[in-house]
Amino acid sequence: MSASTAALSKQRTPLRPARILLHVFLAGTALAWLAPLLWAILAALRPYGETSTKGYVSWPDKLSLDNFTNAFQQSDMLHYFGTTLLIAVPAVLLTLFLSSMVAFYVSRFDFRLNLALLLVFTAGNLLPQQVIITPLYRMYLLVDLPGITMSGKLYDSALGLVLIHVAFQSGFCAFVLSNYMRTLPHELTEAALVDGASVWRQYWQIVLPLCRPAMAALATLLSIWIYNDFFWAIVLISTGENMPITSALNNLSGQYFTDPNLIAAGALLTAIPTLIVYFALQRQFVSGLTLGANKG
Repeated sequence: MSASTAALSKQRTPLRPARILLHVFLAGTALAWLAPLLWAILAALRPYGETSTKGYVSWPDKLSLDNFTNAFQQSDMLHYFGTTLLIAVPAVLLTLFLSSMVAFYVSRFDFRLNLALLLVFTAGNLLPQQVIITPLYRMYLLVDLPGITMSGKLYDSALGLVLIHVAFQSGFCAFVLSNYMRTLPHELTEAALVDGASVWRQYWQIVLPLCRPAMAALATLLSIWIYNDFFWAIVLISTGENMPITSALNNLSGQYFTDPNLIAAGALLTAIPTLIVYFALQRQFVSGLTLGANKG
């Protein structure tokens, strides 16, 4: 046995029972987490006639993409994708813009009500949505917006959904961004102030560019949360054409018959944009979650 082989054998740590149990537990947890997704994929690839005869717990005889094609066409999914983008993109951008301004103010300026102001914004996330739905619904019906929305009211409009998402998500974003901005050196803004930079310039050209990792992480989370929203859409939207993608699956359900395989295919199709957003911003998302913990 050579010296290098002997050194490698000494460096190898023996497999301990606790480590084996840990890997078995992690593998089982990952499998349990992926089981519903794998089950939905298998059901979406099988025709309804086969599963109705043999059951879902059976070996498939035929796998095809017919359910995906039919779900895309029958639900008019392309239209609902566009409607969802019309809601999600402005809501994400407006939420990040407003919450970053609040975070900049409470993190870079010292005043008596600094913490109280931040708590007011954060407390909105602690209020259950079901508690305010009745007064909010009546308020939306009373707000007239002639010429601004197609319905003439705040109710049954994309603008209404954008505003409610901004209101409910701004508190969390302001809390995260304020903590992140507190880790930035105050010497940056102090030097800019000495050079004559205004408050807006300190915010827009100095602090905000340094918050790109945190903003990217929040943009990923907001995109997924707003895209997957079903509660506000079903309450504040009455016209089918104005509903987001999560409501498009309702078009796949008949009055007397529902094809579960078709709905599984439609649900998988609606999940594709969220996967695209996550993989596109994956690096920024991970860095945004870790940078705040390493600074300071």
